[in-house]
Amino acid sequence: MSHDSYPDSLIREVMTSVKRIALVGASANEARPSWIVTKYLIERGYDVVPVNPGLAGQSILGKPVYATLKDIPGPIDMVEIFRNSEAAGPITDEALALSPLPKVIWMQLSVRSDEAAARAEAKGVTVIMNRCPKIEYGRLSGEIGWQGINSRILSSKKPVLGKGFQKRTIFGPGA
Repeated sequence: MSHDSYPDSLIREVMTSVKRIALVGASANEARPSWIVTKYLIERGYDVVPVNPGLAGQSILGKPVYATLKDIPGPIDMVEIFRNSEAAGPITDEALALSPLPKVIWMQLSVRSDEAAARAEAKGVTVIMNRCPKIEYGRLSGEIGWQGINSRILSSKKPVLGKGFQKRTIFGPGA
């Protein structure tokens, strides 16, 4: 698979099929992008499991932090790598040692390892690189357009305004 661009249908399929996400490189610092992405995904209904060996045993946003992927009880649908490209290979290998395998390995913006992607895809795991699930979710749901950013998605749906913070979903009605 070419990892230079991804069809919206693939990103939507990934974002609607995964429920439990291990976020490797999670931070307890509210100013860090990994904390912001963790909070956003939790608010959208995902079960985010923070992974950070330096914070293991603590909690982030009410979620227990684990030192490694293998320490997480139960299956993981997606491993999000919020580390640098050099760390992506070993983290991917750790994910590929899990049983059952995750459905998706997602590498955050500026993170890319074609070798790691090839190993994962050889085992049937979908790989997304150099993308942010928060940005992709916001783009596909139309939320990002509320900020004046071109989402490349046209819609005649009028946002339903309510009280408090507004959010949209990529899931169908009643989801």
